This record gives sequence, C-alpha cells and structure tokens, in this order.
Amino acid sequence: MSHHLFLLSPSDTPIYSLTHYSTKLAQQTSSSLSSNLPTWSTSAFAGTLTALSGASSATQSHHVQGGGVRMGGGQDRHVIQMIANASLDIIEDVMRKESAMYLKSVDKFNEWTVSAFVTPGNMKFILLHETKNDDGIRSFFQDVWELYLKTMLNPFHTAHSPIRSIVFDTRVRASAKKYL
Repeated sequence: MSHHLFLLSPSDTPIYSLTHYSTKLAQQTSSSLSSNLPTWSTSAFAGTLTALSGASSATQSHHVQGGGVRMGGGQDRHVIQMIANASLDIIEDVMRKESAMYLKSVDKFNEWTVSAFVTPGNMKFILLHETKNDDGIRSFFQDVWELYLKTMLNPFHTAHSPIRSIVFDTRVRASAKKYL
C-alpha cells in the first residue's frame, strides 16, 4: 500500500513530494480495473491504459518485506502526478464551500483517493492513498503542517521555495510511518 504526498504553494508550484510505502496490510474490497481490460490491448497505448488502470507490470513491481508487492518506478510516477494535479480544481471548489482545513477525501480515481489539507496561507497538502484512514490522515496532515511551519520559521529558507531539508524529510517520513 502506497501513499503519495505533495505540498503545493499558493500558486500550485510543487514544493515537496514524498512516496511512502506502508507495510500495513490493505483490504482489497473490489477488483482492479486492469482485470477488466480486454486482452487485445497490445497497441501503442497499452502501457498508458495499464498505468491509468492501476495495474502493475513485472518491471514496475517491487517486493517488500512480508511478501507484499508495491508499485514503483518511472512509468506510474507521471500518472500519480496527473491525478494530484487534476484534483486541484476540485480542492478549490471544496475550499469555497467549507471552512475546514482538513478537506477529507475530495476526489477518487480508480483505486486512488485524494485527501487534501489547506493551510490559512493557502498551501495545499495533497495525499493520494488507497485505503480509508481519516483519523490517521488528519493526524499526519497536522504533523506535516507543524513541520512545514517550523521550516518556514528558518531564516535561511525562502518562502514557497522547494524544501530540501534532510531533517524535514526524515520527520515527514517518520510521521508517515506512524500514522499511515
């Protein structure tokens, strides 16, 4: 089970991204779209259809401890970024209707659910995940927001510029491991 976090500035510029692979077991409730794809889809678009459907190929799957298989590699990275970018309009629509910072799940694409957190400064934290864990995701977003604020208080960091701090990255990964 994987989680993809994106921090976006008020102008929707990417500031930080993280891919976290959880060792917690995911509950499979429905069949993936890839099992419904026709067997004749061997055209030039087959790789894109497979990536969009959430299916994994032998070159994309990686074995993790406990015998599980996780997605990874370069081919599905662009699909994850596309899903996150496509959800920005929906996030802004929900922001107009609700005054809460944690917007819960705002969008769904195949097996990916998009959850969002918007700070008072209009920073957007977007998390793509496969399972429902509202309390854990809320706690994770609050931890990331606190870490983000501490980074912004650093006089050597320029606001809305990419975060390259190893300490920030390590703490976000620890929080992801704890809550996700």
